[in-house]
Amino acid sequence: MADEGSVRVDLWIWSVRLLKTRSQATAACRGGHVRVNDERAKPATPVKPGDEVRVRHEGRERIVVVKKVIRKRVGAPVAAECLVDNSPPPPPRGMLMPVARRERGAGRPTKRDRRELERLRALDQLAASRRAQD
Repeated sequence: MADEGSVRVDLWIWSVRLLKTRSQATAACRGGHVRVNDERAKPATPVKPGDEVRVRHEGRERIVVVKKVIRKRVGAPVAAECLVDNSPPPPPRGMLMPVARRERGAGRPTKRDRRELERLRALDQLAASRRAQD
């Protein structure tokens, strides 16, 4: 199960359960969402113990250090032993921007509705930048 050599980064990301499927891991590498030691990684980039892997997925960045190299997908407790998670904590649910919802059957938004939404988003971004400065 463990190998002290190296393994493909897409296979390792899938094996330690950072992403759900191998094809998602490969697509993330091809899309530039995976970095190994601060360099953009292709799917076949080798990783070895001690490497830092950064994965951006669903608006969150995971920062992990490779502790053990594995080639096969294993259970969650075993996978947790193969990495050191240095990721920042996820933002609280209250900090996420709410999704605008329209009543069922209301049709498409008018130009006036769109302008109101854009104005609200601009105000929200302004408030967020002020919170970040404080």
